[in-house]
Amino acid sequence: MAPALVEDYITRPSNPLSRFYHKILEGERITREEAIEIYHCEDLLSIGILADTARVTRTPADVRDYVYWVHNFHINPTNICEANCRFCSFKKGPKSPFAYVMSVDDVVEMVNKYPMKDTLTEFHVVSGLYDQQGLSYYRDLFVALKKHFPHVHIKGLTAVELDYIAKLEGIPVEEVLVILKEAGLGSLPGGGAEVFAERVRELVCVDKIPASEWLRIHGLAHQMGMQSNATLLAGLGETPEERIDHILAIREQQDKTGGFMTFIPLNCYYDNNAVDADNALTGVENLKNFAISRILLDNVPHIKSFWIHIGEKLSQVSLSFGVDDIDGTVVQEKIAHAAGTDTSQALTQAELVNMIRKAGKIPVERDTVYNIIRVYDEHTV
Repeated sequence: MAPALVEDYITRPSNPLSRFYHKILEGERITREEAIEIYHCEDLLSIGILADTARVTRTPADVRDYVYWVHNFHINPTNICEANCRFCSFKKGPKSPFAYVMSVDDVVEMVNKYPMKDTLTEFHVVSGLYDQQGLSYYRDLFVALKKHFPHVHIKGLTAVELDYIAKLEGIPVEEVLVILKEAGLGSLPGGGAEVFAERVRELVCVDKIPASEWLRIHGLAHQMGMQSNATLLAGLGETPEERIDHILAIREQQDKTGGFMTFIPLNCYYDNNAVDADNALTGVENLKNFAISRILLDNVPHIKSFWIHIGEKLSQVSLSFGVDDIDGTVVQEKIAHAAGTDTSQALTQAELVNMIRKAGKIPVERDTVYNIIRVYDEHTV
């Protein structure tokens, strides 16, 4: 839709969301009550316009059509885990015939077998809570990865994993962060947040750290100079209001410590786990989650649509709902696939570029912290 037609549509007197359009244009912060009103509106096109307006007005003109991706490699050192999250299909017990544990050498060997390892820019390291892989294991792993692949940024360990390691070692989380940063840890992934609502956490992940501790740990990382991501795992039985409260908690933390790079609304899957599939999100709900995230998070630079979770086609549509990042190559993904996503395990550089171009955007390869590596204009393959 042409810009003039978009403005005519959103500002017409009968449009209940028109006042929010003007508020976003003027840079005013959207409140919780307003976000709830927007979320419950049935005019999806108008919601998309609000989100895209928020993205455009907060983005420098020369990069407004950029959509980012990263050449990354997922590493999951074990699937053994002590936690009992009802939505997890990845976890195995230590005696399961399907359990696995990777040594440091195993991980290095796995990466060395990847033909494109020389152009990797990110390792995404998340794992199970396993007492045989404590602080010394991850310190040795990060040192080894930096030794063999010094060009690759390590984004590793959720706040939940860091808390577990700290308790395992009997030391503060702050000390764990210092040791791992010295070993090569560069930033934190956003996992483990799930839904912050205590009501939901008591139903699906009662033994996980509470929202306040998750936020505190990310705040500590920010104060140490590390950046991080944040997520929302929707489809656990939470209400739209609880999703909004979750996003607002991220906004509040960002006001304090300012280290979140991107927010990632995720979509739950239900194979091989104990969450009721009746909670599954529709495509419309997924798009609303992206949109309301962009509208509310006026202090977080990027909103990511993780194509592994919602598929390539809906990821393309999300680029008109405030999203400007689709993650990356991934190479191998185990956690969402164990729960039933039927997306590919990986996408090539060419496939990512084509996906973004077909959505009318400019593909941009970035590193973990959003330094631009390459802009793929219309003449770049």
